[in-house]
Amino acid sequence: MMKKHNFSAGPSILSSEVFDEASKSVLNLDNIGLSLIEISHRSKEFVKIMEEARELSIGQLGLSKDEYTSLFLQGGASTQFLMVAYNFLNQNAGYINTGSWSVKAMKEAKLFGNVHELASSNDKNFNYIPKDYTVNDDLDYLHITSNNTIFGTQFHEIPETKTDLFTDMSSDIYSRNIDYSKFSLIYAGAQKNLGAAGATLVVIRKSMLEKICREVPSMLNYKIHVDKDSMFNTPPVFSVYTCLLSLKWLQKNGGVSEIEKKNILKSTLLYDEIDRNSQFKGFANVEDRSIMNVTFNLTDESKKEIFDNLAFEANISGINGHRSVGGYRASIYNAMPIESVETLIELMKKFENLV
Repeated sequence: MMKKHNFSAGPSILSSEVFDEASKSVLNLDNIGLSLIEISHRSKEFVKIMEEARELSIGQLGLSKDEYTSLFLQGGASTQFLMVAYNFLNQNAGYINTGSWSVKAMKEAKLFGNVHELASSNDKNFNYIPKDYTVNDDLDYLHITSNNTIFGTQFHEIPETKTDLFTDMSSDIYSRNIDYSKFSLIYAGAQKNLGAAGATLVVIRKSMLEKICREVPSMLNYKIHVDKDSMFNTPPVFSVYTCLLSLKWLQKNGGVSEIEKKNILKSTLLYDEIDRNSQFKGFANVEDRSIMNVTFNLTDESKKEIFDNLAFEANISGINGHRSVGGYRASIYNAMPIESVETLIELMKKFENLV
């Protein structure tokens, strides 16, 4: 059966190399006679996997392992919405609201302190990134969602702040070359740019651990997870292994700087076609468009069935927009080959000529 062009927002496409190596490991990990998913997480084989994954996760962001550490946890970004506030919100925290995930993060944070919504793009259905806001110096931290999968917007300028900056980077981590040292804490679900669903990467400045003032339950305490080398409890071994393979694949292919060039090329080609084609219109403000999630609509919704049928015939999968906004969304994460983007563009041209 022909492999489909997978534009799903997540769980999403991984490189063919990662799929091949990961599938082999399920049967026999490195010829040790055991499957990856049956070995002890305390075994030397998995300890090596975890150590290497943690080291590469920091290195590929251009960060110092002396200043930062990383964890592979469980519970997705949704648990991180809770953990960041449980550990670090003592009085006041600032949030920039750019969509559904920001709203959910603020909801959890309100359990622990005062949440100040410093800016929001809700007035235009989150189709832009707010620019004009003031960050108070008395905040425990400032939180942003760097890329918004549902609405297709992205922070192209990282906020300048004197307070600690936290970010949910689930959908664009390792996709572009920015100064990651501006962040004191980064978290990201693995299932988009990094690996199989089940693991959540946390990259944290070590000095932050000294700022944990309240008593936090063990499973939600960053310091305990760091002290236990990210193995306080049984980790999601398969997901961590696919993360390691993806990080190795990224390193082999030139790292974040090189993948950014490819991501910009892919997104530019697709946005150019949306802007040119009389049958489509973009959703997000041009200056805030994401290079990961391209959102667009038909100019005539009555033709949706025709376009959907053409997409099905072309083996294109996962381009329907989020259920809360409708329309279309092409997620073009790191592992998405340019050939798949070109296939979608050809389909859009065919649709224009047909209708």
